[in-house]
Amino acid sequence: MRIDIVTLFPEICRAPLNESMMKRAQEKDVVDFHIHNLRDWTTDKHHIVDDAPFGGGQGMVMKPEPIFAAVEDLRQQTFNSDESRAGAQRPTPKDREQAFNVQLKTPKVILMSPTGRRFDQQMAAQLSQESHLIIVCGHYEGVDHRVIEHLIDMEISIGDYILTGTLGHERSAVDDSFSSQRSGLEGPQYTRPAEFRGWKVPEVLLSGKHAEIAKWRKEQAMKRTRENRPDLLGKGD
Repeated sequence: MRIDIVTLFPEICRAPLNESMMKRAQEKDVVDFHIHNLRDWTTDKHHIVDDAPFGGGQGMVMKPEPIFAAVEDLRQQTFNSDESRAGAQRPTPKDREQAFNVQLKTPKVILMSPTGRRFDQQMAAQLSQESHLIIVCGHYEGVDHRVIEHLIDMEISIGDYILTGTLGHERSAVDDSFSSQRSGLEGPQYTRPAEFRGWKVPEVLLSGKHAEIAKWRKEQAMKRTRENRPDLLGKGD
């Protein structure tokens, strides 16, 4: 299995993955880890990966452009690598058929986020059958929702708590998912650009009407909780 990890803090990932069972798995070629810095896919001189949320609010939201660029680049790298190996080995017709079937199995893209489905042993067993995972690590107030809608395959949470990577503002620990003042998950977030690949930010977030924005966010948070974590409904009431 190949696992690509896209993060803003690659060194946090390197140490634990080079110890104990993970180290032995790599030495035995059971798993092949590749850790990437998301900033490598930015195009501006300051390597900016986040911006303020539309509709107001604390914290920063991860922009869609570098995340799409990273995932699409890693997909293409894998495809090119498979083709290169196939060409070097002078494949038989049977080899070509098998290679084609492998290429049809595109990498499964996972976003690590507190608003995802909770990770458990059953999910671990399912994911262990994949040949290639691309894991995008969420940070700050989360990622632009267009990433979730149009790029990733699964949104996964490792537990009902908020890590320090999201605590960019004094209100973050109070307002985020799982806080004592919230009965479910946080609603979707959007940041600039207002239109990306034809996908637009919801008009209400551009309206400047704070009451309507608050109502929309509450409705969307409830919808997201029903879809991803219905077991949280009623908590904190």
